[in-house]
Amino acid sequence: MKLNKILTIALTTTLIFGGLSTANAQNISIIPEPYQMTAKPGNYTLPKSIAINAPSSANAISDIMAVKLRTTTGRVVYFTKNKPSIDLQIINDANLGSEGYTLDINEKGIQLKANANAGLFFGWQTVMQLLPAAVYSNTLQANTNWALPYVSIIDKPRFGWRGMMLDVSRHFFSKADVLTFIDDMARYKYNRFHWHLTDDQGWRIEIKSLPRLTSVGAWRAERKGKWMNITTPALDEPKTYGGFYTQEDIKEVVAYAKARFIEVIPEVDVPGHSLAMNTAYPFLSTTPNYPFQVNAGDEFMDWEGLNGHVAAKIDNSLDPSNETVYEYLDKIFGEMAPLFPFEYIHMGADENPKNNWEKSPNVQALMKKEGLKDMNEVQSYFVRRVQKIINSKGKKMMGWDEILEGGLSGDATVMSWRGVKGGIEAAKQGHKVVMSPNDYNYIDFYQGEVTAEGKVYRGLRMKKTYSFEPIPEGVDPNLILGNQANQWSEQIFDMRYAQYMTWPRGMAVAETGWSPKEKKNWNSFSKKVEQQFEKLDAANVRYARSMYDPIVTTELNTKGELIGIMEGEVEGLDMYYTINDQMPDNYSQKYTAPFLIPEDVLSLRVISYRDGKQIGKYLNIPIESLRKRAVKVL
Repeated sequence: MKLNKILTIALTTTLIFGGLSTANAQNISIIPEPYQMTAKPGNYTLPKSIAINAPSSANAISDIMAVKLRTTTGRVVYFTKNKPSIDLQIINDANLGSEGYTLDINEKGIQLKANANAGLFFGWQTVMQLLPAAVYSNTLQANTNWALPYVSIIDKPRFGWRGMMLDVSRHFFSKADVLTFIDDMARYKYNRFHWHLTDDQGWRIEIKSLPRLTSVGAWRAERKGKWMNITTPALDEPKTYGGFYTQEDIKEVVAYAKARFIEVIPEVDVPGHSLAMNTAYPFLSTTPNYPFQVNAGDEFMDWEGLNGHVAAKIDNSLDPSNETVYEYLDKIFGEMAPLFPFEYIHMGADENPKNNWEKSPNVQALMKKEGLKDMNEVQSYFVRRVQKIINSKGKKMMGWDEILEGGLSGDATVMSWRGVKGGIEAAKQGHKVVMSPNDYNYIDFYQGEVTAEGKVYRGLRMKKTYSFEPIPEGVDPNLILGNQANQWSEQIFDMRYAQYMTWPRGMAVAETGWSPKEKKNWNSFSKKVEQQFEKLDAANVRYARSMYDPIVTTELNTKGELIGIMEGEVEGLDMYYTINDQMPDNYSQKYTAPFLIPEDVLSLRVISYRDGKQIGKYLNIPIESLRKRAVKVL
């Protein structure tokens, strides 16, 4: 009796998260990692007739569940309070908050409890991940064993802000594309959709009182090719590339997101990044007589500028001294505010080139009138004026960390993108912060070997994204709202490629935003990601497999010789290479230690295997690229 008790305790202990050892547990892949999870022996198989019980307040959620289950399983799904297969309950548990939930799957079925509907919805996403991957399909999946492991979960998010941004200005994404993006976010419990609606390359939101913003500002000459290396269009070239969202489109997207417990934060980027707006209404700029056109991706900025400050070759800033600017912004935010129920409007304010302000007599007069000492204080003046407008519409203002320049007041919230420095500074001033550092959370950066992927600015491996900690030391954690991934679209032309750049790195950001810090573990996470690939395949989501590609770096030794170094991002990779221009396979030279790359080598060819099977891409890295990335050893 005593021995049986000891064995029972031992078995239960091994099933707790962090030591899962059963076949059930080995198949469990939940991203983001739950707050607490216990796996148990056994499986629950969905019956041929699935009964759902849900409170009336959760009818929309139960309808989503029913449609999905009917479509993929072919089961009969009906609603009843009598012995339900899936039981949804609203409870009162102070420990769960508004987005937490408990989930128990046992011989009785699926019991999902939460304080609010948001928790029920996020709990359902967990149920979906516990079901076979086929559930993510949009068609009937016959001959599937619809079994779920017995499991007990208590779950709640670490942060209230778990965001993802989509830039629809550089390249326009249809309303259907945006809804797809939101669906993908919901799968991993994101709750904030940041919609970057305006920039130099297009104005994407209908403002009825200012129709030229879309009739002119939403369209540009069509161009392909590398960003900022594109031929400048002629002024009379047809402007046929672009698009915008009507206010009815906006309402539909917001409602769709709301049904998935995702709030939408719109961004109108001012005073810089306003070339589309200046093209529509040139008198809003400091160079009103300039022949503006919406930028097509050709170079119009000097990113080094004067003394390291960015400068615009073509004026893409609004004139802070022009009262009409503020009148127009009042109209813009006045029409936007009713469309977006969430409390925040994002005003951008990043990368504002001030060289045209410096040359403007009107701006100089403004500085004298208002006692502004420098251009940073002019920026602060503009930000305060815009903040007042946004506040007058019943909204709070958010901006990129440049809104700190010259001083920031009131209830403005800072989104820190230039590393974490801006976030730390903002928090020390008492401002709320969303951490979105480009060196961790910019998912438009290439994610694997640069010679095998489209180069955008710089690289960012998923492992580094996963390593991010949103709360810096010495900062009041209550001021850190959460973290956010940003998908800029300079080199992203369509939703399929946007998905490729987002996933699986978006999973890493999701787990950082939701899961307890102490539950994060790269090796276990990367294994879960692999299990998620099957689910993404079923959902027809494009994703990157760059985690299987070696990280190739080089050094120059004391003799000036080039040394090759390879590292696997995930466990279990065997990396093979050639330096004789032959295709490598698993009979080629296996990487075990840094190696000399002889003088006359043209390229390094690399491939990765696992368990005797090719798993990574074939990489052909030119010697020029290897030399450029070399670090000199002293």
